[in-house]
Amino acid sequence: MKALILAAGYATRLYPLTKEYPKPLLEVKGRPIINYIVDKLKAIAGIDEIYIVTNSKFILNFSGWVKSIKSPKKITLIDDLTKNNRDRLGAVGDINFVIKKQKVREDLLVIGGDNLFSGSLKGFLDFSIKRRPAVSLGLYGLKRSEDASRYGVVKLDNQKKVISFEEKPEKPQSSLVAMCLYYMPKDHLSLVKQYIQNKKANRADATGSYIAWLKDEADVYGYVFGGSWFDVGDYKYLNAAKKGFAQ
Repeated sequence: MKALILAAGYATRLYPLTKEYPKPLLEVKGRPIINYIVDKLKAIAGIDEIYIVTNSKFILNFSGWVKSIKSPKKITLIDDLTKNNRDRLGAVGDINFVIKKQKVREDLLVIGGDNLFSGSLKGFLDFSIKRRPAVSLGLYGLKRSEDASRYGVVKLDNQKKVISFEEKPEKPQSSLVAMCLYYMPKDHLSLVKQYIQNKKANRADATGSYIAWLKDEADVYGYVFGGSWFDVGDYKYLNAAKKGFAQ
């Protein structure tokens, strides 16, 4: 299995902090955000390589950072060749870029580079592997459904299958949201390219839009995490992570 950390965004909502510095390398509790993610991936025996996709603007920052990481698993940096927010490939575009460039033919675990959550990935992977060849998502239940409007909002049936997915709805019907954590079996990797080429699916930037499309093409299941979760998208949530995150 391969793992992919998405770290090619330009984090404009955190300007000026991230104008010349990548968000995943911002520190929370004395460590870069991405370090916590790498630690969780290092603990998974089935993962033999970690891809980190970034952009031409920040590739040197990550090149310097990776020299400080001690990992028994190979870490491969990938430049998606974009230089600014206007030209970004978007999350789904970056997943497709890596699959094509690295010729990925194995199951792929994808995680957002600004994802901070407590606990391990083992439960999620056990859940996902049992449901192969279906795709599985990491989900989190927010305390207030009104806070869900900034995320992809999910409804599950009794078998944990995704039956509804709305990307950033104005009036969320659920407090269960997607975490930018995906298990993609190798048999389904070709669907990423199919989505991008699909004329109706023209929002390659949002992984949520991909999942909303995918659930009508294939089975998709959701695993609900406990503990804490911080999606570091702006100053409010960065400050909340700095105050409340505990691995």
